[in-house]
Formats: sequence, C-alpha cells, structure tokens
Amino acid sequence: MMEEPPECPVCLQSYNTESTLPRVLSCGHTACEECLTNIPKKFPDTIRCPACTVLVKFPPQGPSALPKNIDLLRLFPSISNPTPRNSKKPSFEFVARSWSDEFYAAWKNRILPFDAVSVERESADFAPSSRLCGCLKSDDDDLKVSLLRVGSFQRDEGCDSVFELSYVLRMISCLWEMEEEERDELDMIMCLEERGVSRVLGLWGDLKSGSLYLVGEKLKDFFWEEFEDISGDNASCLAVMGMQLCEALLSLHKEGVSTGCLSVSCVKFDEFGNAFVDLIELIETGRNVYGLISEETCGKPVGALEMGLILKRLVKNGVLMSVEVLFELLKKQDLLTTQASSECLVLYSSDVWPVCLLLLVLLGGKRFSEELTESVSGVEAKVCEGKIEDLLLLYTDFMDKLSSILESKLSGKFKSMVEILRQCCCIDPQARPVLTDLWKCNRELVMNHRLSSTFPLNKKKPGKRKDFCLVLGELCRLVVVGSKELEELESGGVAEEGNLDKDFFGKLSEGKIKYKDLRGHQDSVTGLAVGDGFLFSSSLDKNIHIWSLKDFSHVHTFKGHQDKVMALIYIKGAESVCVSGDGGGGIFVWSTSFPLEEQPIRKWYEPKDWRYSGIHALAYSEDGYVYSGSGDNTIKAWSLQDGRLVCTMTGHKSVVSTLVVLNGVLYSGSWDGTVRLWSLSDHSFLTVLGEETQGIVKSILSLAADDGTLVAAYQNGDIQIWRDDTSMKSMQIQSSAILSVALNGKWLFTGGWDKTVNVQELSGDEISLECTHVGSIPGCSVVTSLLYWEGKLFAGFADKTIKVYYSGR
Repeated sequence: MMEEPPECPVCLQSYNTESTLPRVLSCGHTACEECLTNIPKKFPDTIRCPACTVLVKFPPQGPSALPKNIDLLRLFPSISNPTPRNSKKPSFEFVARSWSDEFYAAWKNRILPFDAVSVERESADFAPSSRLCGCLKSDDDDLKVSLLRVGSFQRDEGCDSVFELSYVLRMISCLWEMEEEERDELDMIMCLEERGVSRVLGLWGDLKSGSLYLVGEKLKDFFWEEFEDISGDNASCLAVMGMQLCEALLSLHKEGVSTGCLSVSCVKFDEFGNAFVDLIELIETGRNVYGLISEETCGKPVGALEMGLILKRLVKNGVLMSVEVLFELLKKQDLLTTQASSECLVLYSSDVWPVCLLLLVLLGGKRFSEELTESVSGVEAKVCEGKIEDLLLLYTDFMDKLSSILESKLSGKFKSMVEILRQCCCIDPQARPVLTDLWKCNRELVMNHRLSSTFPLNKKKPGKRKDFCLVLGELCRLVVVGSKELEELESGGVAEEGNLDKDFFGKLSEGKIKYKDLRGHQDSVTGLAVGDGFLFSSSLDKNIHIWSLKDFSHVHTFKGHQDKVMALIYIKGAESVCVSGDGGGGIFVWSTSFPLEEQPIRKWYEPKDWRYSGIHALAYSEDGYVYSGSGDNTIKAWSLQDGRLVCTMTGHKSVVSTLVVLNGVLYSGSWDGTVRLWSLSDHSFLTVLGEETQGIVKSILSLAADDGTLVAAYQNGDIQIWRDDTSMKSMQIQSSAILSVALNGKWLFTGGWDKTVNVQELSGDEISLECTHVGSIPGCSVVTSLLYWEGKLFAGFADKTIKVYYSGR
C-alpha cells in the first residue's frame, strides 16, 4: 500500500519542488520554504521551529539559504514525531485545595486588603455583639464602616502547619467552607446597589481574631432628641423619612429581597439627611432576634405564655416583626406547638407591618415606644391548648392595645394616616395595603397629592433571584448572639454552632504542611539535586551530602573539593552521575552507583585569570555537554565524558550566576540583568531577554524553567516570567534579594534574604498569566537553595540546615 506523501507541519501541504519546497532547519526538522518565510520572528536572525518549537538560527537572506531536504523529495521516510512539549507529567500538589478557579475568580475581588481596615469595638444594647465599627483606609479620608462577622478561619497560633496560607486564600478557604446557602446570601447582599440601602463594600479578614467580616458603609444614627416635637417641620421631615424607607424596601423588593423585620437602629442618615436602611444593622437585628428567642425558650416549644414574653422582649428592644415572619421563624427552629399552616407564608406584604410600626414609633416619639412596651406587658397570657388560633389571639390583643394608642396619640394633621396604618397592622398579610399606598400617604403630608413622584415605584424585575427574606436567612442564624459559643469564640475558643471555626487545614485532604530537618553540613547550603532515590546537597563546607529520599537519613558524603562548592546537578544516564563546581574552578564528577565512593571518578579545572571568581552555575544537555557559568562573565561547554573544553560563549557583561536548559535552548542569567539564549546544537548566540529595562540594572540571581515557562529572580525581590520567550509578567514577590527560585508546573517557589519561602500559583493562557500568592513558610535563616520534587519542597538555608516540606503524612 502506497504511503501518504510527507507534508509540511505548518500548511499540511505535500512537499514538492515548486510551491512547497522542503527546507531543513538546524534542529533537523523540515518545513516548506513559504511557511518559513511567513512565520513570525520575535528576535533578529532567529526562528522557532514549527515542529519542536526550539529557537534556532535563521539566515538573514531568508529560507532560500537553508539546505533543501533532497532525500525527503525522493523518498517517503518516516518523519520522527518529536515528543510534544506539553506532554503530561505526573502532577503533585504542594498545597491541596478544594475550590475551583471559577470560585476564586468570583470572590477574590470582593476581599479587601488585610491592612485596609482598622477596628474599634462598638458598644451596643445587645451584648455581646458580632458587629464592630472601624475605618476603611482610602486615598482621601478614612471612611467609617460597620463590620459584621460572617465566618471564621484558623489563626496562625492555632495551627500546627508551618505553611502560612496567603491572606486572600485564607479568606477564599473560609468562604469555601461555608454552607452554599450562606455564600448565596453573601453574594446577593454584596450585589445589592439599590437606592436608599447602605453600601456593602466587601469582605475583610481580621488576622488577629481569625474572623471574616462583611464591611458596610456606616451612616449617622437616628436621634430621638431631634424629633421630640412631631408638629410643624418635624412632621414633614418624618413623612419624608417614611417615604424614603418605603422607597428603600421597594428597591429591595425589585431584587426579590424582603427584610422580615425592622428596628429604629436600622434607620440611618447620610450627610444630606436622607434616610437609609442599613443592611449590616438589619442582619445584626435578625441575629439579636435569634438570640432573644433562644434565651426565652431554651429550645422548648412555644405557647401563649412564651409568645407574650417574646413579644415583650422584641418590642422592648425596638425590634418590629410581622406575625407571619415570627411564626415562620419559630417553625424553622421547631419551636411551634402546632403544625404551621399556609396562613404563615412570608410575602412582600410582610414588610408593610414593620414599616408601619416603625413609622408609629418615629411619629409617636420615645414616649410612644415606652407605652408600646407597657401595652405588651399588660397583655395577659391566655390558657391555650397549643393551637395556633390562641397564639394569633394573643397578637390580636396586642394590636388592640396598639390601635388605642394610635387613636389617642395621632390626631389633627396625622388623622388621614390613622386608617391606613390600622390596615397595615392587619394580621392577614393579604388584607394589608401595599408599600406604595403607605408611600403615597406619607407624600400627602409633604406635598400636594397631584404632584407626581420622580421615584419609579416598579414591581419586582423579571428574571431576578428567587424571593428571599433576610431575617429568615442563614446569615442571621450564623451567630447566636449572647450564647456561650459566641463568648468562647471571642476568647479564642472553639464554637460548636455554625460554621465559624472550621479548620481549613483540617478540612483539606492533605493541606497541613509539615517539615523535617536534615542536619550535617558545617556551613551554608548552596545547591540541591535529586536522583537515583537520593537527595544531594552541596555547601560552603566543601562537601556534598547524600540523603535517602525514603526516610531522609544521611547515607554518604562526597569529599575532595578544596574550595567552597557553589553549584550542583544530577545527570541521569547509562552511568548516572552527580556533577559539582567550586569557587576555585574545579568541576567534579561523582558516581551515584553503589558502592558510593568518597572521591570523584573524574575532575577538571577551569583556566583562571585575574578576573576569575569561580564557578557559579552548572547545567547539562542531552548532547553530553556540561555547561558552567563563571565569574569571568563566560559560559563554557565541557564534554562530560573526558572533561574536554568544547567552546566558550561570551556576551554577558558580568558574572554568569545561573543556567537552565529548556526545549533545546540554554538560558543564562547574569548579574548584568539579562538572560541570553544559546543554541545547544552549535552553541551559537540566539537572542537576549531583559534588555527592555535599559538603564535599570537588576542582577539576576536565579533562573527556573518548566514546559515553556521561564522565571528569573532578581536581587531587588522582583521576578519576571516569560512564556515561549514572550514576557508575560513582572512583579515584586519579596522585599529583598531572591537567591533561589524553583518551578514545577503551576507551582513557583522563591526564597532569599527575607528568610521566607513564598509560594505562588501560576495560571492563565498564552494571552494572560496570573501569579497568585498562595502562602509562605517563615524561616530562621536566609534561604539559599530550593528544589521541588513530587509534592515535596526541599529548602537549603544559610544556617547549615536543609528542610523538607510536605503535606499530609
């Protein structure tokens, strides 16, 4: 059977001697002349092979100067398929996590910086309170804010992990550990941007207390003294306030949200005197209701007597709640002595009752509020058999008392409001007037009723979220105010109720990062390598230690260097070896086969001159060459087999501090702040990276590469990331010099003078790259070397120790 003719890997057209003439690149792969002409060239005189993606030399005359593949035109040989660069490798997670990238993206921008808020506890009538006040730092003036605790995370001193998860991810993990209903409520509240409703600014975590807070705008409180007299201008002001409260609740109704209850503390004012409904205070009021009911009932079923006590406490504390919401609340807590019926459905009309009572309290003044409390105290509990009708009768007696106060207190100018306010207090939700009617009634006290309002009294928008009542939601149930559990939480204990003290690290399958110390060196550790089941470590003490990867016990020591060992690599092959370079120019090759010997199997020395300061870096290519980066600003290629110097590569203007090999290219980093690229096939210079910041010299101290990604670490704490030699991101990771960087897939590790190992996670595509700070591991000494292997992080320190960090067992 005739084989298919060979095709160009770019245009997929069969080769011929005319339109698709095959030309051979220096890497050995072939493409047609036309495609090679049209391939983009990011650097002068270089091209990336379309088959193996290696960066190779390209003649300035064009592809016509490349040799033709004559054999390919005559025959149909099998064209070797290069190993795909993106072939899957075993994936090892350093920090296990449960949430998805979509979850992280949805919540990360809602988290305020950890230093953005300063906290001051706010005194409240209900004590203790889960609400604080503070200041949000801004460029202009500090903004007063209210803080409502919605979650909790493990504090640093309470966790046995040496790994400190980053602030943002600690907040993300706290959100992930919440129940889905709680997150949905938070999402809904943070999306509300309605007229007359206070702003919610974001989420903030207090690292000292381990609490996650919802941060809201703090407005001016209501003061009774300003409304002692309800005649004249104050009457109009209160009517305007009633209109604005109705408008605020109507705005919430359009989004499918009802409040369920109100209190005087929920009414706030901006700098222009406009009334607002404070969402933070509203949720706090709901929490107070749960705490009050818990204290009065002690978890026992509610009868008429208990209902009277609950009503008294609610009114005394200024909490105004419609009957059906209270019944639904008791039903959710399994406290009703009867089966709840459909009569207790919570509708939007459930908000008319608390608004009506709130207006009565505001119109009647502080004395009216006291009389309202006295009226509840005077209601005698009926002897009942647990029927819901008896409980409704108790509420009816309360409303009769309220009506009598209404008739006696409100007369004259407010006479027109009496009837509609009485209807608003009807027990049957469907018989109550709507909020728009109450709004119009207030407007008539302010202006001629023929004047139209500029406020659109629209109904609920179609396609919005499902109907939701704040006081019946999970956020109000999250903290039982006044309970023993809350007091324990304030003192740093563990609360059993709610989801506040879920240990993030305990919830992740292998999230706890532990460590093991390896001690044996007598001076600073300079290099790490893994191979043949061993960990190899070099040091300024001139020795190389070998450790077992099974139990991390010390196995052997290579001795022979006369100068400090500066670089170390492992080379796997028919005869696997370890290669080390020292400050005196010596390059030693050690056998890693048993029995291990103390002396090298071969060694050679680099020629010295007055500029020479030793070997700083080593790398290896599969062609059998060892590359050394030196203090004389050069890179040298050596034959591994006999130590013969093959060539010297020049171009750097300062010490060559680091070398890596990736996809057929040798990358060299230098103190001159640039990365130079060299062809492995002929050791010719390809191009240079890092020249875009001319005039600003930042010495490169370490390079790391994996799967097309190159990371350079600088002496000022910056890193720069390239993908396929295209600069993707430059950012500061640490405050001082980064001495070592390790890269494995998405995990990026950096360490240096700040004595901390920082962990970053890389994500994104060929267009954009995200570098997310995952966390850090604090140390007691300068981090001098890093190596990541199969889920374990090896770190060498200036205090002579090596630490192995791992998760799980």
